[in-house]
Amino acid sequence: MPISIPVRLRRLRQTEAVRAMLNETALTPANLVAPLFVHDSPKAEPVGSMPGVERVSLDGLVEKARRLHELGVKGVALFAKIPDDKKSSGGEEALNPHTLALRAIRRIKADVPGLVIFADIALDPYTTHGHDGVLTGDRADVDNDATLEVLAKMAVLSAAAGADFVAPSDMMDGRVAVIREALDEAGHTRTGILAYSAKFASAAYGPFRDAVGSSRKPGEKSLSKATYQLNPGNRREALREALADEAEGADMLMVKPAGDYLDIIRDLREATDAPIAAYQVSGEYARLQAAARLGWLDLRAARDESLLAIRRAGADFILTYFAEAWASDYHAR
Repeated sequence: MPISIPVRLRRLRQTEAVRAMLNETALTPANLVAPLFVHDSPKAEPVGSMPGVERVSLDGLVEKARRLHELGVKGVALFAKIPDDKKSSGGEEALNPHTLALRAIRRIKADVPGLVIFADIALDPYTTHGHDGVLTGDRADVDNDATLEVLAKMAVLSAAAGADFVAPSDMMDGRVAVIREALDEAGHTRTGILAYSAKFASAAYGPFRDAVGSSRKPGEKSLSKATYQLNPGNRREALREALADEAEGADMLMVKPAGDYLDIIRDLREATDAPIAAYQVSGEYARLQAAARLGWLDLRAARDESLLAIRRAGADFILTYFAEAWASDYHAR
C-alpha cells in the first residue's frame, strides 16, 4: 500500500518531457565565447597541455571563426603567441600597429563580420618577464600607473582594428576608467569594455601560459602575480573589485576562473544587473581532459555539467575551450 506523502517532488522529474519543461537553466551556443590562439606560422601547432587546442595561422583562425559562427557561437577572444625575439621588458611590441593580435582582429572582422571580437589587453604575451605590465625600477613589482598608459594605447589600437570589446585582463587599479577615457577621446565610443574584474591568482593558468609562451622556463623561479591578481580566499574583495570596474565604466564584468569560483559569480549576479562573463580557464579544461583520458570520468557529461553549473551560478556567457565541441554536439542532438 502506498505511503501517504503529500509532496512528491519526483512527480516533476518522472518523464523527459516534464523535465525539459521545468528546466531552470538553459545553455545554448550563443552563451559561449571561444578563446583562440594565433601565431605567425603557416602550420597549426597543438598545445601539449590542452588536448584539442591549437595555435593556428591567420588563415586557420578565419576558418575556425567561420566554423564557430556557423555553429551559433557568437564571440571569440583572441590571444597571440609572440616570437621570443619580439618580446622585451617593456612589451613594446604590444603597441606595434602591425602586431599579430591586431592583424588577427582585422582578418576576422573582414571575413566573419558577424562575430563579436574580444581583444585581450595585457602585456604578458609581449614581455620577457611574463608579467601583465611594466615593471618598477627595481623590478620588484608591476608599476600600476605606468602600465595604465600602455594599456590605454593597446585598447585604442584594438578598437581601431575592429574589436567590439576590449578586455583588460591585467588587474591594475583604475584601468577601466583610463581605457574608457582613451577610447572616447579617440572616437571609439561604441567599443565596449569586458573587464576581467574578479581575476584570481589561480594555479589553473599554466596551460594558457604554455599556449601564449609566457610560462617560466625550466629552472626559473615560479611567476607570482599576487600583487595584482586576487587572493583566492577573498570573497568580499572580489565584489569590491567588480563593482569598482562597473563604476569606472565597464560594460561587462568577468569572473576568472569560473568553476572554482561559482560563489563569486553568484555574489556578483546578486549585486549588479551588468552582464557577467565567466572564464572556464585552461587548467579547468585540462584537468577534465586528463581525467577523461585516464578513464576516470565521461568527458562529455562532465563538460556539460561544468558549463551548466557556471550558467546556473549566474553567468550570462562563458569563455570556454569547449565552445566548438559543445556547440557541435548541441546541433547533433
